Amino acid sequence: MSKTTSTQEDQTKAQERRAKGEFVRGVSGFRHAIGDADFPPEPGRYHLFVALNCPWCHRVTLARNALGLQNAITLDVAFPNRTGDDDPEGPNLWEFAPDRIASLTNAPLPECTPETATGKSFRLSKDIYRAEGSDEQSVPILYDKRTSRIVNNESAEIIRMLDTHADPLGSTTPTSKRPRLYPDDPEIRQNIEELNTLIYTTINNGAYKAGFSSDQAIYAKAFEAYFDTLSTLEARLSDGRPFLTGQQFTEADLRLFPTLYRHDPVYYLRMKLNGARILDYPHLWGWLCRTYALSGVADAGSLIHCRQGYFGRSWNGVVPLGPITPMSYPDAYNHPDLART
Repeated sequence: MSKTTSTQEDQTKAQERRAKGEFVRGVSGFRHAIGDADFPPEPGRYHLFVALNCPWCHRVTLARNALGLQNAITLDVAFPNRTGDDDPEGPNLWEFAPDRIASLTNAPLPECTPETATGKSFRLSKDIYRAEGSDEQSVPILYDKRTSRIVNNESAEIIRMLDTHADPLGSTTPTSKRPRLYPDDPEIRQNIEELNTLIYTTINNGAYKAGFSSDQAIYAKAFEAYFDTLSTLEARLSDGRPFLTGQQFTEADLRLFPTLYRHDPVYYLRMKLNGARILDYPHLWGWLCRTYALSGVADAGSLIHCRQGYFGRSWNGVVPLGPITPMSYPDAYNHPDLART
């Protein structure tokens, strides 16, 4: 596993920085890999616990679908709103609750499932960690059903290992038709690594730096970096290349997609990233629509879960119904011609 797979945030004085209003993302604690001696790549052995509103989970559902692993790796989906103050285990916990009612739809969300992998029907992701003596609670979780162990909970590493071992894991997509997310070409790999660092720092995590910081100066710095990078990526795509590194969809595209998929309908308002819409960047919009059209991509996420999860946790819990102009989302992603030129 490449040591540069995951770009992690500096944890220096993390608690002090949080106290001053900065959002500081923690570090995932389970870092085993499929391919290790204890975790051989086998069809049907592994399971993913995800929440469809979570962009880090969206990475792994995208990889699972793009690589044709839907039948080989099973999946449980948590409800997009976490537990509240009235929960006996406490607030802010991911919950497998298929009967829970979403305020946006006034009905259960059909994608949500019970917990099916451990054999213990755990209600909370925290319970899965607790069974291994950990106090973590995050998703995604890559789980080995044979040994009842957590393999990994770092999304960047999970997508890399799924790509590396797609064939022995049981991909149903022929090699000739399956994207190679991290190609063997050293130049492309270097390109991907550089893009990954930029995109994680200013876009993926940058959205949270802007939206969840309570310090105006920190927010402003994150806001500026986010839109500077959008302009950089817009210029990169202006030469006609279909994807970030050239002709092929790679890991760099996969890691950018979850944030830009959320930008217009969610982050523009919820994360206070109202400098522009992706619709205002014609080349990025074309890239977004092109990626959305790839096999398995549309089914890997849900804007209903995103809206419910982000706005359902806001101060009053009311979920906005728009945008509806020029078209509702995600239908808009089927129309690359909507972008301004």
